[in-house]
Amino acid sequence: MRIESRYNGPPGSGNGGWSAGVFAGAAEVPGPVEVTLRRPPPLDIPLSLVDGEVRDPAGLVVAELRPTAGFDAVVPPVDRATATAASAAYPGLVDHPFPGCYVCGPERPDGLRIFPGRLPDGRTAAPFRAPEQVTTATAWAALDCPGGWSVIAPGRPYVLGRIAALVEALPQPGDECVVTGVTVDVEERKARVHTSLYGPDGTLLASARATWIALAPATP
Repeated sequence: MRIESRYNGPPGSGNGGWSAGVFAGAAEVPGPVEVTLRRPPPLDIPLSLVDGEVRDPAGLVVAELRPTAGFDAVVPPVDRATATAASAAYPGLVDHPFPGCYVCGPERPDGLRIFPGRLPDGRTAAPFRAPEQVTTATAWAALDCPGGWSVIAPGRPYVLGRIAALVEALPQPGDECVVTGVTVDVEERKARVHTSLYGPDGTLLASARATWIALAPATP
C-alpha cells in the first residue's frame, strides 16, 4: 500500500478518510472494517498490513484495523439545491486549518472540493461531483470531512482518529451527489460524528461513523 502525496490531509500526511479507505480495502475481511489511525498516515512510502496493523518500513504502527458489526449511522439527506446553498457558507473558505486538504481544501482545484456548510438544524451538507476515477477510497474520503466540519470551530481544529464505513455502492464518474454530516456527541477532545453519501437520485450509497480528535492548543 502507498498513500500518494496528492491524497494529503494536513501537510505531509494522508487524508484520514482516503487513507482509511485504502487500508480497509487491503484488509480482505467480510463485513465492515473499523480503522483507527495511530499516527498521521505517511505519504509516498510503502506500507504493509501485518496482523491487523498497518506499519511503515520502520515497523511503526500507522493504523489498526478490526472487523466491526453493522451499524446505523445514516444522516438524513437534503436535495442538491439545499446542499449547494449550505456549501456557499462553508467556513473553510475563510478559515481552514488545512486548506490544502485533498477532500475539503479550498486551495486544491484538483481535489474532491467537498465544502460542507451548516444547515439550520446543525447538520452539514455539501454537493459532491464524483471524479473521473472512483474507488472505494473515494467514498471513504467523501465520508470523512463533512462529519468533521459539523464540529470544527474557529481556532478549534480536529483530525480524524477512527472511522468505519458501509459502502453499498459507488457513484459513477461525474455523478452529482450530496454528502451530509452530523455531530452525535462531544466528550472533552473527542467528537463522534456520522456522515452519509447520496447519489443523484437520492439513493443512499454509503455511510460512516467516526471519531474526531481536537488538536491540543499550540504552545505559545
